[in-house]
Amino acid sequence: MQQIATIIGANAYYDGSRVFTWLADMCGLSVDLVNFLITQFLALLLASAFRSYLHPSKVSASTRHAIGLVIGLFFGYFCFGQQAIHIAGLPAVCYVVIRTQNPQIVQRLVMVVALFYLSCIHLHRQYYDYGSYSLDITGPLMIITQKVTSLAFSIHDGFTREMKDLTQSQQQHAIRKLPSPLEFFSYTLHFQGLMAGPLVFYKDYIDFIEGCHIIKHTSASAKYDIEKKIVHEPSPVKAVVKKVIASLVCALIFVKFATIYPIKTMKDDGFIASTGFLYSLWYMMMATTAVRFKYYFAWLMADAICNNSGLGFNGYDERDGVTPRWDMLSNIQVLEFEFGTNFRNCINAWNAGTNRWLRMVVFERVPKRYGTVLTFSLSALWHGFYPGYYMTFATGALIVMAARIARKLFRPAFQGTAGSRTLYDVLTCLVTRVFMGYATFPFVLLEFKASLRMYLNVFMCLHLVALITVFILSQYVPRGEGSRAAAGARSRSKLKADTEDAAAATGSGRKDTETLMKQAGTAVAAVVDTEPAGSNGSAAGIRYRGAENGRRSDVDSQHQIVKDVVDPFCLTTTTTTTSMMMTMNGNHHHKKTDDFLSQEDNNNSATINTTSTTNHTSAAAATTKSGPKLACERIKEKLEQETRNIEDFIDKTVTGFVELKDDLMRMPDETHGGLYIPRKAPLVGAAAAALNGNGNVVDGNSNSTTATGTTITGATAGVGSSSNAFLKKEIDALNAAVQQANVLPAVLSNGHAK
Repeated sequence: MQQIATIIGANAYYDGSRVFTWLADMCGLSVDLVNFLITQFLALLLASAFRSYLHPSKVSASTRHAIGLVIGLFFGYFCFGQQAIHIAGLPAVCYVVIRTQNPQIVQRLVMVVALFYLSCIHLHRQYYDYGSYSLDITGPLMIITQKVTSLAFSIHDGFTREMKDLTQSQQQHAIRKLPSPLEFFSYTLHFQGLMAGPLVFYKDYIDFIEGCHIIKHTSASAKYDIEKKIVHEPSPVKAVVKKVIASLVCALIFVKFATIYPIKTMKDDGFIASTGFLYSLWYMMMATTAVRFKYYFAWLMADAICNNSGLGFNGYDERDGVTPRWDMLSNIQVLEFEFGTNFRNCINAWNAGTNRWLRMVVFERVPKRYGTVLTFSLSALWHGFYPGYYMTFATGALIVMAARIARKLFRPAFQGTAGSRTLYDVLTCLVTRVFMGYATFPFVLLEFKASLRMYLNVFMCLHLVALITVFILSQYVPRGEGSRAAAGARSRSKLKADTEDAAAATGSGRKDTETLMKQAGTAVAAVVDTEPAGSNGSAAGIRYRGAENGRRSDVDSQHQIVKDVVDPFCLTTTTTTTSMMMTMNGNHHHKKTDDFLSQEDNNNSATINTTSTTNHTSAAAATTKSGPKLACERIKEKLEQETRNIEDFIDKTVTGFVELKDDLMRMPDETHGGLYIPRKAPLVGAAAAALNGNGNVVDGNSNSTTATGTTITGATAGVGSSSNAFLKKEIDALNAAVQQANVLPAVLSNGHAK
C-alpha cells in the first residue's frame, strides 16, 4: 500500500520536531502528521487533568491561565520549531494596538494588522513551499487572527456603543475591561484550541477560566423557574467519548480513501489524458470527500479536547431540560454536511466557528447590500492567496445562484405527495454531492493550471449548467399574480390551521382566524371617552401600558374622536376611532403582529370594527385584495421562517389569554383577589350590541363568557369618573402582572414580543 506520506505531500520545509521520525516510518505517515496526532492525544489527556486538578474551586484563575498558556507554547514549539515565534508575534503586535489605540478605531486597526501579518506568512509559505500539504504555522495563525479580531470588535462594542444599539450576539460578547497580558495570551494560545481551533470568544473563555460558565448557561437554559441553591456541574465524558470515536472513524476513512483517490493525482498529465468524462466527475467527488474527512477528524478531536477540559458547555437540552449540551464550540456537523440537500445547508454545517466569526466582524456591521460580498472577500483573504481558493469561491457563488432558481422551477412539481417529496430530497442530495465535489476540488488542489485542466477535461459542464439556469431558465420562473395568490392562499391556510389548533388546545373551541379575533377583541374591549382635550385644542395624549418609558400617542381631536381599547392579542392599550377601524396588524404606528406574521398574512388577518358591519366588510375586502400585491415583495426563501414565526405568535397569544385571566384572578388587592367592577347602568349602543350580538351574558358586576369558551372579565362602559377609574385600575393591574409575574407574551406598547 502506498504510504500516506507520499500521497499528502513532502515535508522538507517542515521545521517541527523530528524525534518521532521512527514512529512515522513505522506507521507510513509523515512526521508532521505524527507530531500533530501526538499533541492532540496528549492535549486530550491533559484536558481531563486540567478539569479535575485545576478546577476553579481548587486554584485561582491566574494559575489556570498560566498553565494553559505554557502547555500551548510547548505544543507550538514541538510542532513548528522556530516558526512558533509567529504564534507569539502576531498576538503580541495586536495586543500593543489594543492597549494603545482609541477604542473607536481599535477594531479596524487590529483587523488590518492581523490580516497583514497573516498574509505575509501565507505568501512566505506559498513562495518557499508552493502547493505543499504538510503541517505549517498558517493553521494556528488563522485561528489566532479570528481570536484577536473578535476581541477587538468586542472591546469596541463595550467601550463605545450603547447596549440598545447592539445585536443580541454583540451584547453577549461586549467587553468593558481590557484584558491583562496573562489573560490575553492565555486566550490566544491556550493548548485546547491552538492547533486546530475551535474559535472561542473571549468572554466565553474568561467565564470558563473563572468557573462561572456552568451557572451562566444553566440559568439561561432553565426550563422551570425553580430557585436552585446548588448547581451540579455536568460531566462531559459522554460527549467526549462520542466525539473521539467519531474522529477516529473519520481518520480511518481518510486513510483508506486517501490512498485510493489521492488528490495530487489530478495534477498528473497521464491521469487527465487517460480518464473519461464520467470518471473525472467521480474522481473529483471522491477525492474531495476523502480530504474532508481529514478536517472532520481534526475538528471533532479539537472539540473533544475543549469539552474534556470543561470548555464548550451550552446549557441543557430544551426538550427535557436535563440533558447537557456540549456544542457551543462545535465546528462541524458531519451528517448535516454529507447529506445536505443544498449548498446553503452544507455551508451552514461546515466550519461553524469561522461562520460565527465572519458574521460577527463583517456581516452584522456593514450595509446589507454589501454584506455577502464583503464576507466572501474576507473569507478568501483569510484563507490565503492560492488561485484554487478563489476558483472555488467563484464557482460556488455561481452554483448557489443557479440552485435558487432551479429550486423555484422544479421543487413545486415534487410537493404533491410524501413519496415525491422524499424523491426530491434524495435527488437534490445526490446532485449536491456532485456539484460540491466539482466546486471544491480546486480548494484542495490549490494550483490554477491543474484545476483549469481538470475543468476542461469535463468540458466545464456544470459551469455551463449553472449559466444556462441563471440566464435562460430563470426566464421561466413563475412570477405572475396566480403564483402569488397561490402562495398567499397557502400562507393563510397555514395561519388558519395553526389558530384552530391553538384554540382547541386551550379549550376555546375551533373557530377560524377572523371569528376568533373578532369575538375576543369585542368581548374584551372597553371603550370609554378619553381625558378632556388640552388647552391647545388638541386631544390629550394617551399613555399606553409601559408609559414609564415615555411612550405617548397624540391625536388631533378636531378630526377624530379618540378612544381607548384594551387589545387582547397584544395586551396593550391602543387607539381607535369611530370613523375608521383598526386592524390587528395594519400599517399604523402601533404595530402588533408584523413581527410574527408575513406581510400577506398581516394584511389578511382579522379586523376589529368599532362602528358597523358594513365598514368591516369593505375594509376586509380591500385588505384581502391588497394582500397578493404585498406578498410579491417577499422572497420565497423566507416562507419557512415566517411559518415558524406564525406558530410562535399563535402559541404566545393563546397562552397569554389563559395566563392573563389566571393572574388577574389571583392578584391581591382590596377585593381579596378579584377585580371589582362597579355595578353601573347596562351597556348601551355599539358596546352592548357587540357583546349581546355574540350571545354573551352581560351583567354589570359579573364575568362575561364568550362563545369561544374563554371567560373574560366583563367591563361596563359609561360616562363619568367611575368608568375612567375602573379603566385606570385595570391598566395598572395589567402592568403589575407584567412586572411582577413576567408571564405575558407581549409587554411593549408597540406590540413587539419581549
